[in-house]
Amino acid sequence: MRDFPLPLALTARLSPVVVLAAVGWAMSSGPLAPAPAAERDDARDTGSQSAAAPSESAPAPAAKSFSSAPSPCGSLAAKTITTLVPGTKSAGKEIRSTDEQVRRTCSWNALKGYDYRWLDVSYELMASDEAAEKSYTSRIEDKSGGGQVPGVGDAGYSVVNLTTDDKQETREGVVVIRVSNALVVVTYNGSDFESKKAPSTDEINKGAIKAAKEAVAALRSGGKTESG
Repeated sequence: MRDFPLPLALTARLSPVVVLAAVGWAMSSGPLAPAPAAERDDARDTGSQSAAAPSESAPAPAAKSFSSAPSPCGSLAAKTITTLVPGTKSAGKEIRSTDEQVRRTCSWNALKGYDYRWLDVSYELMASDEAAEKSYTSRIEDKSGGGQVPGVGDAGYSVVNLTTDDKQETREGVVVIRVSNALVVVTYNGSDFESKKAPSTDEINKGAIKAAKEAVAALRSGGKTESG
């Protein structure tokens, strides 16, 4: 068997010794050596602080109660529509919106004989309950002479006004209901083109409130985000 040159043979014999020495150094003084007690304590403290950091971050924003609006044209019973707007088609006509996720409106109108009726139902979704409450408050401030609508949504307001144009009277009722982060707005008006008179305040007010109640029920059943 051929002998290795001395330097190479010596290197081969010394290699295990060098390796063992290197391992020993690493475990005693090198990177594998256990950290001093003070450093271990610091590491534990740092770890505890890191674990606690997420709890100190800003709380996540509250989830919306409603993330989308139901179809406003399907929000009322067919009988309600034909009673409030005689002669109209119950399907109604949805008014185009730039963002149907946050605002949708449906309209019904008809002239039967000399009697004219117009009904609008709108859903408007805000970023939060607080934003919806602010919008609701702002809207009813401009509508004096009305009254609260109890038992519908978180808050409700109804007002009826009479206008006259060239001796023709028109009476219009507006109902605004807030439900969480959503507003339900109903507008209902009417005129008699033969007598030039308008329907009574009671008729318009009750019709608008009836439509609002059904629209709120449709919102709750069709537009509410499932929790959990």
